[in-house]
Amino acid sequence: MINNLFTKIAEKDKRSIARALTEIENNSKLSEKIIDEISSSFGKSYRIGITGPPGAGKSTLTNALLKKLVEMNYYVGVIAVDPTSPFTGGALLGDRIRMSEIGTHPNVFIRSMASRGSLGGLTKFASEAGDVFDYAGFDFTIYETVGVGQSELDIANNVDTTVVVLVPESGDSIQAMKAGLMEIGDIFVMNKADRAGADQAVASLQFILSFREHNENSWLPPIIKTIASEYKGIDDLYNKILEHKNFLLKNNLLELKRKQRFKTRIKELISNQLKKELWTLERNNLLDENINLIFEKKLKLSTVVNQLVNSFRNNN
Repeated sequence: MINNLFTKIAEKDKRSIARALTEIENNSKLSEKIIDEISSSFGKSYRIGITGPPGAGKSTLTNALLKKLVEMNYYVGVIAVDPTSPFTGGALLGDRIRMSEIGTHPNVFIRSMASRGSLGGLTKFASEAGDVFDYAGFDFTIYETVGVGQSELDIANNVDTTVVVLVPESGDSIQAMKAGLMEIGDIFVMNKADRAGADQAVASLQFILSFREHNENSWLPPIIKTIASEYKGIDDLYNKILEHKNFLLKNNLLELKRKQRFKTRIKELISNQLKKELWTLERNNLLDENINLIFEKKLKLSTVVNQLVNSFRNNN
């Protein structure tokens, strides 16, 4: 039965892909077997992250880029983690109509995943969900993330190319962003470029990016002006994504990024497993008791930490 599921996924059967994604997102008993199998075959699908502050037009840009990739006859999977995305039915009617047109295309599979309180911009199982598209042989996987500003830095660890979307109104806050989004972007998009202040915002962004460390062998992030609602600038964005992909391949960085991504995921899985084993009912009760002693100044914080860690070590 499960072997048939993998066969169907490899054939890009949408019902089988949907089932695998549901099992993974629900962290079911079957999910571990699915993850083990699909993780043995990866590297086919190029992952693009679309991120940026709320109101930047990430959903509209994602929709436009998706349409472009389909026009080029690519297979594309979309993982939408933004609750206001048209993929979740939370946008204006016009967006929903456009998505209903492209979403039913045989080359497209769109999955909305709840952020479930994730502050990193990606839901917990978004990377594993991308592996399903990878196993199915999709050419591209697009992640559209929760618009929560600087806290969505984990997207850079889960994709090959990170696209940061800004709007002219972002100009005043670009300085504040430089420690966050400014450092993770491989491509910057100034969306809604027909609005007043677009050129000034681009100039401000160029100034900030000039401080990023780079040399003749490093990638200098381009800035692309778009009006995503009118599909203007999307060809330029598509070409820059391919250019960045070629840069990574030429410099042997793509495989390195993917190995690092896999390494990070394994560490996270181990951490989660150890956390489950650590926080037994007994240790939770012990922690509650010690909290009171800390507040009464009868115990030091480090003593409580060491006591719990040693308890875990002695039982393992």
